[in-house]
Amino acid sequence: MGLPGHRRTSSHKRRRASHFALAKTSATECQKCKAPVLPHRACKICGFYRGRTVVDTARAAARLVKRLTAKKPPVPPQEHDHEHKNEKKA
Repeated sequence: MGLPGHRRTSSHKRRRASHFALAKTSATECQKCKAPVLPHRACKICGFYRGRTVVDTARAAARLVKRLTAKKPPVPPQEHDHEHKNEKKA
């Protein structure tokens, strides 16, 4: 198994770490609604990309509303056939 031959100096560590900086994302604006959009992606607001509508945002919004308003059945408490150590009996 290999071992480090020499101590890594602080300047060498800093020079190596200089490439770890995060790059700033460049957002453009949508041609149709002027909302900020990442490059090469359809607009989340209006679904517009490269001169045409590619995402039906009305359908997606309707599905989201339906999913959020759907009533979920209550979960019944589960019965155990054993006792827990730290539980106090009522």
